[in-house]
Amino acid sequence: MTYGFIGTGNMGGALARAAAKAVEAPDSIVLANRSPEKAARLAAEIGAAIADNETIARECDYILLGVKPQMMGDMLAEIAPVLRQRTTPFVLLSMAAGLTMARIREMAGGDYPVIRIMPNTAVEVGEGVTMYCCTDHVTQAQRQGFVSLLRFSGMLEETEEKLLDAGSAVAGCGGAFACLMLEALADGGVYAGLPRATAQRYAAQMLLGTAKLALEKGEHTGAMKDAICSPGGTTIAGVRVLEQRGFRAAAMDAVIAAYERTSQLK
Repeated sequence: MTYGFIGTGNMGGALARAAAKAVEAPDSIVLANRSPEKAARLAAEIGAAIADNETIARECDYILLGVKPQMMGDMLAEIAPVLRQRTTPFVLLSMAAGLTMARIREMAGGDYPVIRIMPNTAVEVGEGVTMYCCTDHVTQAQRQGFVSLLRFSGMLEETEEKLLDAGSAVAGCGGAFACLMLEALADGGVYAGLPRATAQRYAAQMLLGTAKLALEKGEHTGAMKDAICSPGGTTIAGVRVLEQRGFRAAAMDAVIAAYERTSQLK
């Protein structure tokens, strides 16, 4: 099997790095990018091959469309003639926000098998979330091949297409929101006297550990919060400030804003 990545930006590159851990032959991964130098640097890092969009469209079994939604139409129009001439099976994988599987087929000019994925950048370190859905034309073998390719990326979960946008607003965009939280916690630590690197490390490990605890225990996070808050203690004092400043409402509004923006991209 060969796996072509058209677009090696932050997300495409993260997926390529995760995929490189799963394949036996690294050069079965083929990279293309508007900037050939960028594709070449990533290829050297993970042992992949490099090519152009047309070669990937002509030869690869899985074609990951790692371009921005507003660029998807032009890119697919470019490779559509190549796809029409193919006599071997292939699957298109799209991670473009707001573009349905039906829309991808329309722009690609054929009733092709499509897997729509919504990953996040943590796939690069094996702790990502990738939601996906498939058209009816995706065979069981193709589905299994996709799952196998990303088996070292973290959580893989098949879902209904109508839920992908909401899931991406939480798991995809949420990574940036978590980074803001991490940075703010580290800033507070620095104000209290911690060295910057130490504060950053403590905050990152705390978020990692808390998330792992939530996943493994399956306990409501409200109960987890209560377990940390001692009566009259330091933590509840901090929680009080977060509630006063509208922390939860701000986080909710951020997710909703991301979801509504995805709807606009359609």
